[in-house]
Amino acid sequence: MTCCRPVPSTSRMTPDPPTAGPSSDLIDRRLTRPDGRIVAWSESGVSDGRPILRMPGTPGSRLSLRADRAPWVERGLRVITTERPGFGASTRLEGRGFAEHADDVAAILDELAIDRLPIYGGSGASPHLLAFAARHPDRVVAATILVGSAPLERDEADQQIDLNALEYQLFVAGDFDEIWRLTDELRSQLLDDPLVAFRSMMASSTSVDRAILEDPVWQRAFVAGVTEALRQGPGGWYDEGIAELRPWDIDLDDVHADLTWWHSDGDRNCPLSAARRLVGQLPNARIRVWADAGHLTPYHHEPEILDELLVRC
Repeated sequence: MTCCRPVPSTSRMTPDPPTAGPSSDLIDRRLTRPDGRIVAWSESGVSDGRPILRMPGTPGSRLSLRADRAPWVERGLRVITTERPGFGASTRLEGRGFAEHADDVAAILDELAIDRLPIYGGSGASPHLLAFAARHPDRVVAATILVGSAPLERDEADQQIDLNALEYQLFVAGDFDEIWRLTDELRSQLLDDPLVAFRSMMASSTSVDRAILEDPVWQRAFVAGVTEALRQGPGGWYDEGIAELRPWDIDLDDVHADLTWWHSDGDRNCPLSAARRLVGQLPNARIRVWADAGHLTPYHHEPEILDELLVRC
């Protein structure tokens, strides 16, 4: 993969007014890329604070934020949460990989006149964070990945929650129509009743994860983020799922960022063995493992995660 410089500033940014009420720290942003696509992101926390880039999991949006933003405010952070193509207000880019969003993020930083900053994100954000670090290494001060997805071997795919294992089987069989149908069906269920649908999707996960699902503060954030992520259609979720299952368009040899990868020993969404194998290919990365934990465990560790990242900056 050839490293690219940020796209020259031919894009246009149109900020929406800040949201009133309990989320009055939230500012909604847009820019138009040279190909006409809209790319959206949000800013929250401390408006004049230290910038930090955050990528949500899958399916996530710029509104996939912590309902309790105290860990961000206490550290004086201006949290820039990006949104990938096909989710929320961001135009779909059919057939995309991870390089495209990496360049979108560089364009966002150009618009905000931010040269370098720490970056972090979890789950399905991991290949997007790695792609950004590979293509725009001069923009990354340090990086953190939380319970990140990684390329799977067949036995690892079978260890996942039932939904993820099924999607892997359909991909191997080349049944992309059924993957689309399943994605569309799950989208409809999540929009109809996000919590009931997600409980069903995570029924084969760990007891730790199922307990976090009942936290009302976690629920409030999840519902806001996922309903926005899926409102324009199933395309973004479908594209991202296919991109994760096929060979990644990332040259891991170009990922030189100082990186900490946090994972859980019981994660059934993203198996630990796959994460260990991927981290072993990164020259400046180390893995830290939470014991007796699941895929949603990072929710309880935000202060620890941020402090470890910021001390490396």
